[in-house]
Parts: sequence; C-alpha cells; structure tokens
Amino acid sequence: MPFGLITAPATFCRLMRVVLGQSSSMLSYFDDTLLHTRTWDEHVIGLRRLLGALRKHGLTVNPAKLVVAQTSIEFLGHTLSNGTLNPIRKQVEKIVELTRPTTKKQVRSLMGLFSNYRSFVPDFAALSCPLTDLLRKGSPDRIVWSDECARSFSRIKTLLASDPILIIPDLHAEFILRTDASDYGLGAVLLQERHGTLMPCRYASRKLSPREVRYSAIERECLAIVFAVTHFYKFLAFKPFHLETGHKPLLFLKSGKAKNSRLMRWALALQEFAFSISALPGEQNVHADALSRLC
Repeated sequence: MPFGLITAPATFCRLMRVVLGQSSSMLSYFDDTLLHTRTWDEHVIGLRRLLGALRKHGLTVNPAKLVVAQTSIEFLGHTLSNGTLNPIRKQVEKIVELTRPTTKKQVRSLMGLFSNYRSFVPDFAALSCPLTDLLRKGSPDRIVWSDECARSFSRIKTLLASDPILIIPDLHAEFILRTDASDYGLGAVLLQERHGTLMPCRYASRKLSPREVRYSAIERECLAIVFAVTHFYKFLAFKPFHLETGHKPLLFLKSGKAKNSRLMRWALALQEFAFSISALPGEQNVHADALSRLC
C-alpha cells in the first residue's frame, strides 16, 4: 500500500480484521497486533494461528518489534500485566516533567495528553476544571495562570506519578456499577471482584450543567445512573450487572413507576439494561460519592 493515501489507515484496519477473523484472543490497532492467552499451550496454538494468518495474506513481521510469551507488555500507551492496566512509566515521566502552559493552544494539547489517562484518575473531571475553564469561548489566548490552575496541574501529575492501577475487565464476570450525585457533579465507578476484593475497572465523572444543577435530588441521582450506563455502555449492554446507588428512592427504577415525566423517560431508557439495584449508604459508596462532590 503506497504511503500518503488518505484512506490507507481505514483500508489497513479492514485488512487486519479480515486477517484475524473472529478470534477473541487477537486484537489489532493499525499495525499493532496483540495475542493474549491464559496458558502456555493456548499461547503456542494462538501464535501459530496468528503467524499462519499473516503468511496466508502475504504480510510480514519485523522480528525486532516482535515479543513472545510475555507476562507484562506495553500496548497502545499502557502496560498490561497480570490482569492489571497501568500507564506506561516512560510516558508518565514525560508528563511529570511538563512545564505549565502559557496559551490556550498549549492548554488544549495538555488536556488531550491528560485525557489519555483520565480513566486512572478518580476525580479527573473535578481536578481539571480550572484548566478546562481556560478554554472557554472568548477567553484570552494568553491564559491567566491562577493558583487553582497550578494546584490542578500539580495534583493530576502527582496522581499519574503514583502508579495508578486498574484491573482489566473480565467480560465473563459480573460488573458492579456504583453511582452518586452531589449538588454540582456526577460520579461513577465500575467494579469487579478479584480474589475476594472489589477492584476498580474504570472511573467516570462530570460536572452538572447550569440547567441540571436545578434538578431535584432524586433527578440528579437518576441522571448519575443514566450518565454511568451510557459511559460504560460497552461493558454493561446485553449482560446482567448490579447497580448500587446512593439514593434509596431510586429503587423504583425496576418497577417503572416514576414521579414525573423526566424520571419516567430515564426509567424507560434504562429498561434495555438487565440489572438488579440496591441502595448503598454514602459511607460505603466512597469512590462515586467523592467523584460527584469534587466536581
């Protein structure tokens, strides 16, 4: 394939889907391909199939870029190891060494870099607020760097430097979704059990809009659920999961009875999901509660 064609990336991705077929143990992103297995025997069989498929379609592999039988590997900006997911250490070190931006363009680039690892930062939406406010329409191109911006910049870098860990989701195990809402924000955490302990797979949070701030408490709590299932749709669709909310009155969601049209509309939207629901006290709903209140 000649270089420079605008359709080259899409064409190559389509080719790799044909080459790898429907195999659940092979993943490809452009020219980066990953084979993941649970045992050595499975790995040998999978490797033979992968190399055979590449040979069949006339594709080659650069031996210098090929690694086999690894328990830890870097892939697409992350380190995969023993069922956990971490940011690549070298990338984090580069982020820690960043100097503060001086223009909106530099802030936009900075936020793009931070966003690559936002799933590792529990309160990212809240922490980054002073920085995202610098990008508002009409704000000067030469930014005004406040103490809040400095604290936000420093805190995000510190959290990324502290070796944050998420577990790799097991699509065959049940997910637990915890949500909470405060007066100004929404928070959610997707959990799974590992070795008898609930571990985070992903974090999510966002600020409420000026209109949403005026919602009643039960509406904000229901909105947090809608936000969470939408954000984690690829993990929660088409399979049962358990929902833990910080608001006991929302247990009506499974009955379809709502107090107003907005709640009824959201309750109907949630009917496509197969979930059980329970109320979780705020002192136990630590992650989601903190995410919502820090927004």
